[in-house]
Amino acid sequence: MPLTRISSSLTGLPPDWATRLKTGQLGAAWMLVAAFFFALMASCVKLGAVHHGAVELVFWRTLFGMVSLGAVAGVRRQSLLTPNWWVQVKRGLFGYVSLVCYFSAMTELSISTAVTLNYSSSIFLALLSVLMLGERLTPKLLLSLGLGLVGVALLLRPSIGAGQWQSGMIGLGSGLMAAFAYLHVRELGQLGEPDWRTVFWFTGLSTVCGGVWLLLSGGFRLPTAESVWPLLGMGITATLAQLAMTRAYSQGDKLVASALAYCTVAFTALAGALLFGDRLDLPAVAAIVLIVVSGLIAARR
Repeated sequence: MPLTRISSSLTGLPPDWATRLKTGQLGAAWMLVAAFFFALMASCVKLGAVHHGAVELVFWRTLFGMVSLGAVAGVRRQSLLTPNWWVQVKRGLFGYVSLVCYFSAMTELSISTAVTLNYSSSIFLALLSVLMLGERLTPKLLLSLGLGLVGVALLLRPSIGAGQWQSGMIGLGSGLMAAFAYLHVRELGQLGEPDWRTVFWFTGLSTVCGGVWLLLSGGFRLPTAESVWPLLGMGITATLAQLAMTRAYSQGDKLVASALAYCTVAFTALAGALLFGDRLDLPAVAAIVLIVVSGLIAARR
């Protein structure tokens, strides 16, 4: 049996996965790349939250992406203008509101609770795809999404205390807004919009919205020598993750990509163990297995 076919049977990827890897045509599997960088970004956010609030963190995260992508586009003489500007605006606004809600929930709730609520986006995306796009949910994909959600809940073991329901609803809202944003990412992919320009518009709109918010509220603060490093790391990893995520939803099936997105939780747990000394107990290991199985089921559907 050829080596690529043996590897395919073990990984759940198609037999021509090696060719796809070389050419960058990974489809929904780009979400695995995004998950890795999102986990690194979460670690940087954890470090940066000691010095800055949620809106500030969102501002610095998106500012880096806007400047870096704009500079690369300028060097390559690529146009930042788009014929699909209205779809880009909708995607950017939904994405910004989702990010602010997510970071706000993290400041009031435990990180595990906020992450779980944000990852309800996969469930919302599946429901929106059926209700708005008329897509059909297969039993295998439903099983994949269900296993993924169970794995996330088992790994993070979230809890919302008394008086925290408002923050809990904000966290849940981040998942809903993210699902709407992902629908528009898919639409932009179908319209032929390049990945980098979609990410540029998202970071640009988010930076403008965040800058206005901070100036009007009087909460703008420059980074210190101590806080600049986690902010820089957050900006780099977030931009790379955003590019990979955008490519996953534009090239591949958005429901498969949403299932693979659960791997972010597993990667984040591993990053916590390696970088912050968090211990992985038996339920956590079982949860990671469930999340990986969920992604493989989605990839093989």
